[in-house]
Amino acid sequence: MKTHSINDPAPSARGPASAALLRVLTTPTERTGPELSVLADTVERALGTTEDILTDDDLQLTLYLLYLLHYGPVDFVHGDWEWDPELIRVRKQIEVQLEEVLRLRCPLPTVLPVNGEEVSEALFSMTADAARPTLATWAARHATVEQLREFLINRSIYTLREADPHTWAIPRLRGRAKAALVEIQTDEYGGGDPERVHAEIFARTLRNFDLDDRPDSYLDVVPAVILNSVNTMNLFGLNRCLRGATIGHLAAFEMTSSIPNKYYSRAFTRHGYGEEITRYFDEHVEADAVHEQIAGRDLAGGAADDDPRLIADIIFGASASLFADGLSGDHMHEKWTTGQTSLRHVQEGR
Repeated sequence: MKTHSINDPAPSARGPASAALLRVLTTPTERTGPELSVLADTVERALGTTEDILTDDDLQLTLYLLYLLHYGPVDFVHGDWEWDPELIRVRKQIEVQLEEVLRLRCPLPTVLPVNGEEVSEALFSMTADAARPTLATWAARHATVEQLREFLINRSIYTLREADPHTWAIPRLRGRAKAALVEIQTDEYGGGDPERVHAEIFARTLRNFDLDDRPDSYLDVVPAVILNSVNTMNLFGLNRCLRGATIGHLAAFEMTSSIPNKYYSRAFTRHGYGEEITRYFDEHVEADAVHEQIAGRDLAGGAADDDPRLIADIIFGASASLFADGLSGDHMHEKWTTGQTSLRHVQEGR
């Protein structure tokens, strides 16, 4: 098992925008005035020149670090930047473009559902094929131990904070939808038992695979397309006006989890790993089979009945969830089937 210092180092910059942000976050606050102006200008230029924000390492890391300020602890950050108005303004610049691209890539159907029952049926229809993803079924038959190691590393960026991005929506809902979201999240957080918290079960999986279980430990090697999937969750979760998208995102997330996790468990079992590794995936086969009904019918359906104005964003959020996760899965599948690593570079000292 690796040992680490308490004060973890800052991640490496991936371009001028993330470099400018890291200079702000790692510099004593009394000396950051000029750096904030440089950051705003640098991000504006990056947004104007990016070919695709979804795969832009620099912008995705920048947005990820801005969201990270709302979590924590983040040892490399000097000072309290969480609600700094200049950083919020920079974050909003990136969010606007990210949302625009997601809406462009995930267009709404011509005819939208009109009530909760129709929303639920639309979600089950949307997620039917995605519940049997190429990556999971391929991994169950072909993934090597090294590829499964990469899978855990890529997965760690979200899963060590599993459920947190969607929890932001709890105080923004009411009634049936709120109760449904609390029920799902209570299960994700172990029902009061810290040993059953899903993020902690995954942390034990990492330790048993001789990997680092600290959140963001592998941030330097995880590609932009993986960061985008987490940034999309936080975009929806941290903006009240997108609470409908959060509902749709979580619904699609839960409705496409049970079957893939069954195949991921098989992938590890095929290489001789036991319950110490597969428990996380086995837990989700059962739990998410229940969660998908709650999320699709009570959360999404309840929210739609309570406030029909949310319906368009519920469908958008579900579509964005499937799209972002599809990009991540396609990335790993393409790299592995062509004999390449899915990580940004070969790790050193891990």
